[in-house]
Amino acid sequence: MRRLRPAHLCRSWLFLEGANEEVLAHAPQSGADVLIQELEDFTPPALRPAARALAIDLYAAWRSAGAMVAVRVNPLDQDGMDDLAAVMRGAPDIVALPKVAEPHHVARLDEAVTRFERSYGIPEGSTALLPNIEFARGLVQTGAIAQASRRTSACLMASEDMAADLGAERGPDGAELAYCRQRFLVECVAANVVAVDCPYTFSDAEGVAHETRWARRLGYVAKSLVAPAHASIINGILSPGEDELRRARRLVAEFDAARAAGQARVELDGALVELPAYFNAKRLLARGEAMQAFERGA
Repeated sequence: MRRLRPAHLCRSWLFLEGANEEVLAHAPQSGADVLIQELEDFTPPALRPAARALAIDLYAAWRSAGAMVAVRVNPLDQDGMDDLAAVMRGAPDIVALPKVAEPHHVARLDEAVTRFERSYGIPEGSTALLPNIEFARGLVQTGAIAQASRRTSACLMASEDMAADLGAERGPDGAELAYCRQRFLVECVAANVVAVDCPYTFSDAEGVAHETRWARRLGYVAKSLVAPAHASIINGILSPGEDELRRARRLVAEFDAARAAGQARVELDGALVELPAYFNAKRLLARGEAMQAFERGA
């Protein structure tokens, strides 16, 4: 059986035009951890039947390339049920639902996915859900939304729809979404699900690098994107580097030695290291080791 990359190790979540066969075929070359066939905003209604028909062969090709396979369907009171009836035949790893504003939206998706798993002979419970938080109403209920289904291991925050709902002026620096991104992360951490940061929807590499570094500083380990060229930038920034891992090992070793000697903390490179920094270093090491083990196939 193919090994799936755990949600907490998926750094880049790439949205792709659902009916653009050339873009979909070349998507694995981006190196994104999660490839998302986008059937909502990126697929005009007239093209949705054609996009759905691609699912079985497309998902098989993405799996063969080693990517996590995802699809974003339309809201269930629109075209979502028709989307699910077709794309579930391809057994996606993840089904994303846009414009989630209430916990019952996720509960209804769970019920529908369960029905299709049973109908199509897919192991029940194997399809994960990815609620997309796009409105203020959903943001303030992120914790409840995240806990509405056991299938949910990650939630994703939108950028354009969130800014529009707030009446905010969108800009490359993302200042208008700063509070939303911080609030969303806190809600997801409290609910014990992965927080997938909103996409950087401008084309420049410098901008996405800056935004991803800021997201990582906040605590994000995953980011969505709409430009395939941004995947390698995001993966690089959200992967612990060798220098970081080396410093973390040194911090842990010196803190352990200080504790063994009866000291409460230790000074390292001019900073006083206490328990929170020690635990963060251990968390970084665990993430780095898990990512390396996955890449080795261990």
